[in-house]
Amino acid sequence: MRGSHSQAQAARRRRCGWLLPLLVGAAFLGEIAFLGRLDMAKNVAAVENWTTSFYRRPASWGEGGGGGGGEGNGRGAFADADAPPGGGDDEDDSRMCEERLEREDGVTYDRDFDKDPVLVGGGAKDWNKCYVGCEFGFSATKTPDATFGISPYPNVKSILRSMESSKYYSENNIDVARGRGYKIVMTTSLSSDVPVGYFSWAEYDIMAPVPPKTEEALAAAFISNCGARNFRLQALEMLEKLDVKIDSYGSCHRNRDGKVDKVETLKRYKFSLAFENSNEEDYVTEKFFQSLVTGAIPVVIGAPNIQEFSPGEGAILHIKELDDVPSVAKTMNHIASNHEAFNQSLRWKYDGPSDSFKALIDMAAVHSSCRLCIHVATEIHRKEERSQKFMNRPCSCSSKRGKVYHLFVRERGRFKTESIYLRSNQLTLGALESSVLAKFRSLNHVPVWKDERPLSIRGGDELKLYKIYPIGLTQRQALYQFRFRDDADLEKYIKDHPCAKLEVIFV
Repeated sequence: MRGSHSQAQAARRRRCGWLLPLLVGAAFLGEIAFLGRLDMAKNVAAVENWTTSFYRRPASWGEGGGGGGGEGNGRGAFADADAPPGGGDDEDDSRMCEERLEREDGVTYDRDFDKDPVLVGGGAKDWNKCYVGCEFGFSATKTPDATFGISPYPNVKSILRSMESSKYYSENNIDVARGRGYKIVMTTSLSSDVPVGYFSWAEYDIMAPVPPKTEEALAAAFISNCGARNFRLQALEMLEKLDVKIDSYGSCHRNRDGKVDKVETLKRYKFSLAFENSNEEDYVTEKFFQSLVTGAIPVVIGAPNIQEFSPGEGAILHIKELDDVPSVAKTMNHIASNHEAFNQSLRWKYDGPSDSFKALIDMAAVHSSCRLCIHVATEIHRKEERSQKFMNRPCSCSSKRGKVYHLFVRERGRFKTESIYLRSNQLTLGALESSVLAKFRSLNHVPVWKDERPLSIRGGDELKLYKIYPIGLTQRQALYQFRFRDDADLEKYIKDHPCAKLEVIFV
């Protein structure tokens, strides 16, 4: 019995000897797993905290000022607070800023013009293509956004459209028109809301070859209003007295049969007397553009700023006042008798017109009725942009490479804007131009004038930037008056105008 009992105890000791290492090992593995879960939780929390620093809005979102923009208000404080922690690639950091701004600045407008087009009352559709939803006419179920003539409804904008000189029709003066209640003015003036000039690539074959000049007389004149409110008839008489031979086909001083085709007739002359019936800024009619078509050098009485319409250096002669007539007569005789001087005046026909001329004429590549709808739609969106949901956009974001600013850019003649981004250490005119070109090149952008210009001056696929200016300027301001003076001026504008909207002209 005692031997059997001793054997049983030995067997139990052997079993316990195997179990003890197993229990110790299990306890050790359990502790490792427990500690691992703790570390995993910490890592998950750390990753979540890092990623949401870019995407989570803080509780104070929108507090501290919705209107002004720039440093120090609620928008700027939010951007600084969201600066990502150290580590990671700087370029990825900036790209994440851009992605965030693209998402959070992309506030949806209440009105989608593709679904709810601009409606203009009192007119017929007279264009083939427009870059914003646009309808003309009347609707039984919808109030128009604007209408031609004085509207009886205060929320409907009244439109004045005329191509006549304000010297004869006083309400075509912009200030007079505003005083009479017109909210939208469409005249030949580049200072009007939507200019409606006589010029267009489609109407005038300006790049037509220069035909032989076969007439003995130096110039042709087509003047039929003999009571014009300027000195054009006196100038014509003075030119004739100064040995400038003129063939006159109009009712005034007629010495040739007037039953002729004007353009075909002008082709035979070296000069054309493009004498307007009034001297008014931007009032430049078919007299001038037909002269360019035919290769007859325009001798101009009319718009005091006619040189802005010149296709090239020395391409036109301008009689500003009667005292200029003798010198102009002398120049005409010199050019007529000097083959080299004549060719130089028409050099633009061979080399192509100046960029400034193309920038001016290209405006008409988009029909004035379409430009009217773009103007109305832009004003509707600008009004909405003063609401809180737009004022609360961040518009900038802090990254390790500096603050990233979000700008919106569109081509003149189009409505849709594209996003570009500038860093705080790159708020320069050069960087702005490079960013604009890079953006539109990436989109394989085709300028609005591409199908309108004569083939000889359409150029290749390269984009050439002519002007950048804030959306909302008149064409006179955009083409001739506004410019960012320097890098500091641009920087101030961007910081003072969060989510700034700019317009560009390509030539």
